[in-house]
Amino acid sequence: MKQSSPEGVIYTPESQLRSPGRLIGTMGRDLIASRELAWRLVVRDLRARYRQTAFGFLWAFLPVLTALVFQLLNQSQVFEVRDTRIPYPLFVMFGTILWQTFVDSLNAPIRALTKNKSMLAKVNFPREALILGAVGEVLFDLGIRAVLLVGFTVWYGVEPQLGMVLAPFAALLLVLLGMMIGLFLAPFALLYEDVTLALPPIMTVWMFLTPVVFPVPASGLLSRVMHLNPATSILAGVRDLATTGGMPGLSSFLVVSGTTFVALMGVWVIYRLSIPILIERITA
Repeated sequence: MKQSSPEGVIYTPESQLRSPGRLIGTMGRDLIASRELAWRLVVRDLRARYRQTAFGFLWAFLPVLTALVFQLLNQSQVFEVRDTRIPYPLFVMFGTILWQTFVDSLNAPIRALTKNKSMLAKVNFPREALILGAVGEVLFDLGIRAVLLVGFTVWYGVEPQLGMVLAPFAALLLVLLGMMIGLFLAPFALLYEDVTLALPPIMTVWMFLTPVVFPVPASGLLSRVMHLNPATSILAGVRDLATTGGMPGLSSFLVVSGTTFVALMGVWVIYRLSIPILIERITA
């Protein structure tokens, strides 16, 4: 367990879980102390990402290509989508951009720990800075894409509703859901490359079990699976708020959101406890 003293930081063999109040207090202090470093990491990573790209921020709009493909398939009657309540191009545009935000949120902690593996081993700093920095990158990309989504809602003549102002806050819950899953997987991904290799095909299958490009079926096995999918409630809720100002599935949205907050706290504790073990393994 790490303890602060006037002489510096003292490490003892006692488990941090023996003093949960002290552990939570230390986590909170480290979270606050990591803000400046997290900001510097966000600036560094964004500059590195776009420094050698010809199209710059346009890469953030890559999910639009997926939306256009599904719109073309729907117009060509390769498949037919009904009962979306809003124009299908708007439905699929929101779905693909929100899904990409979820995927980015899930991958962000894994990418942050892998990229900064040497810094973890050599520098003593609040480990929360890596996660906050990862959240900052995701929110930056979401902000760019949100401009496009606002333009599409205006283009399709969606009437402004008071409830639409809540859509950005609901989108933050989608980010937290992805971050919670990614933070849980990050320690394993740091030790085993199988995690990063398995994620792309898993996320592709998961996308088709989420109402990204088509709504939840009225009945059947797929309908039951999609209702059990935690990403369904939040993604559909954000899209409904942003396009209609309402949320038909409010109860399931609140249940998933509350569960996400509780699980995120638990995963955060696991992350804190696993860091010393990870450092020992990667430096061995």
